[in-house]
Amino acid sequence: MSPAPLLAFLGVTFLLPGVQTLNCQWGTTEIVRNVSQLPLTWTSSQTACEINEGCQETLLLIENGPQVSLVLTKGCTAQKDQEAKVTEHRAGPGLSITSYTRVCRHRDFCNDLSSTVPLWAPPSDTVPGSLRCPLCFSNDDCPQNGPQQICPAGYTHCYNGVVKFIGGGIASNLRVQGCMPQPGCNLLNGTQLIGSMDVTENCSPRSAIQTCNRGTMLRIAAGLSQKPVEWTTNQEENCNPGEVCQETLLLIDVGHKSLLVGSKGCSSPQRQDAPTVFIHSGSPGVLVASYAWFCSSILCNSAKSSSVLLNSLPRPAASAPGSLQCPVCVQFGGSCSQVSNFIICPNGTNHCYKGDIYTRGGGVSATLAVQGCMPESSKSLLKEAQKIGIFSVNEDFEGKTKDPLPPSSSAPAPYLALVAGLGLPVAFWCGGFLLPVKSIFP
Repeated sequence: MSPAPLLAFLGVTFLLPGVQTLNCQWGTTEIVRNVSQLPLTWTSSQTACEINEGCQETLLLIENGPQVSLVLTKGCTAQKDQEAKVTEHRAGPGLSITSYTRVCRHRDFCNDLSSTVPLWAPPSDTVPGSLRCPLCFSNDDCPQNGPQQICPAGYTHCYNGVVKFIGGGIASNLRVQGCMPQPGCNLLNGTQLIGSMDVTENCSPRSAIQTCNRGTMLRIAAGLSQKPVEWTTNQEENCNPGEVCQETLLLIDVGHKSLLVGSKGCSSPQRQDAPTVFIHSGSPGVLVASYAWFCSSILCNSAKSSSVLLNSLPRPAASAPGSLQCPVCVQFGGSCSQVSNFIICPNGTNHCYKGDIYTRGGGVSATLAVQGCMPESSKSLLKEAQKIGIFSVNEDFEGKTKDPLPPSSSAPAPYLALVAGLGLPVAFWCGGFLLPVKSIFP
């Protein structure tokens, strides 16, 4: 065997020290501009790829009369090399779609497209017809009485649909309204994959295509009532007809430790004009607060961090220590008996709280065990609340008056699944380590 093939063989099999990874341009963007502003240019960030990965770039232009939508993704990929390719998926006039795709490995930063020049040519003059159609590019709903455009001669149909992009760091829906030469939901001409992105379209009524961010979150750490944490998800779900999007946060802070549970997804409709923040129990003693938002536009449950709750919480002055000592604990899916610490309670508290909050809904089914200091005026943390956003809750605590059970009743079955897990976006913080938690979603 000659030296060159031998080295190539060894390089793949044993990853000799000389083997290097690629650096690629990296970034994503989605923007809408006027066609008169073309060609557009941009700059990109940089990233280091894994071994055997190449650089990719995918650019999509959708022209719609005087407007153009640009979707761009750059980064690393395991796909095989592909020469730069321009594809016209739908020709104009009216709505048109053109893409540019490339995968390369011959040098660092080879995915170096920096403008729309390879895809764009000045539009030709068209003869106006008699049809007028709405003009819209939007990641939300199109306006009821938005702008209209005069369609080219011979055009007979107004397109109204949602194009979904997933892949290459992009996950979004683009609602499109414009001129088409024939009826039907076929803006993409059957295209399902463009470079690193899967693309689909849907022209069903709005209630049938509601799409929401989806996922659950759990954090246990100190200071969650003071410092926001990230609250994002890389999953989406299509809702059933009539459903809306929801996002819910529940915060419990016992002083030295706090717990934050969150959920995003589809929900049955709720009457709500704006996000709601509610303080169920506050200073002095155990803090329990919640945030809930139900909305009806695509991917509207898009809060990025717990600041949507924390920004509405009061900042009480530090209380002087009192004479009462209590065990303090907040635990997800377990008992506090083995993990409680004792603290000196602040002035204004006169008894110790010990109880469980049974929580289910929105992908969560768990028991939250709580111990801490309580003021004389309060015995319950939830004040008999049974619904917090998407969560159904039930509180049981020492000293609570028990309602008699029906003769055939037993322990409530929905609460027996204590810590079956949370969705993919969840991470569980414990002792400084980030532990994945198994999904309970099918």
